[in-house]
Amino acid sequence: MKVFISVDIEGITTTTVWNETDSDHASYAPHAAQMTNEALACVEGAKKAGASEIVIADAHGGGLNIDPARMPSGVTLIRGWSGHPYCMVEGIDNSFDAAIFIGYHGPASRAGNPMSHTISGEQVYIKLNGVLASEFVLFSYAAALEGVPTVFLSGDKTLCEDSKNLHPKLITNAVKDGTGSMTRNYSTEDTLKNIKELSEKSLKQDLKNALVKLPERFELEICYKEHTKAEKVSWYPGVTRINDITVSFTSDNYFEILRAIRFII
Repeated sequence: MKVFISVDIEGITTTTVWNETDSDHASYAPHAAQMTNEALACVEGAKKAGASEIVIADAHGGGLNIDPARMPSGVTLIRGWSGHPYCMVEGIDNSFDAAIFIGYHGPASRAGNPMSHTISGEQVYIKLNGVLASEFVLFSYAAALEGVPTVFLSGDKTLCEDSKNLHPKLITNAVKDGTGSMTRNYSTEDTLKNIKELSEKSLKQDLKNALVKLPERFELEICYKEHTKAEKVSWYPGVTRINDITVSFTSDNYFEILRAIRFII
């Protein structure tokens, strides 16, 4: 079994404020260590389920957060960014049996996590086919585009609740919840235990019919905080200006949606 794991930081159990996710800040180190720990707990579960090849994508910031020296045998770590439209799942292809997402968080404008956002902090919201789009939605769909089913998600409670019906055999694990600028951070011990057990459980499922059926047409709508950004991106081919701060882009090809995201977000 070959498994792809994408790992972010705003949805791990310990983070609450942006400084804790910033590699230049003094408070960052323990949270990067927890990000690594959650990734490794998932690796343990995947190996217990029979995974013989595992690829982890470090999908936060500069992509240099997970400690490469702690990667066990059989694990490849993807660090940094090439600019490919697959972004947070760069490296995935149809050779993988399943995809897993760890440390993910709610989308821009959604309550439940003080750091809710979608890719950058420049947007009021991003919608896909009229629904708020999280990074999990965008990049689990990228996995589906390669024929790879998404089976496990660990992150904040709101994202888990919003996403539980997104994929046919998705198992979710909430590690924290929040109100306004406050978070309730669950036990790191419980989090690591749950990630290990539930990632194993998710991969031991019969994965027949686990692949989501993607929509036939996609409309991306982005509302920016600044009208200047909307003006700039309106020159991308196919982008339509809706109003001073909102643009849309429509395609039957989901890869074109991901390509547009790389240039207009």
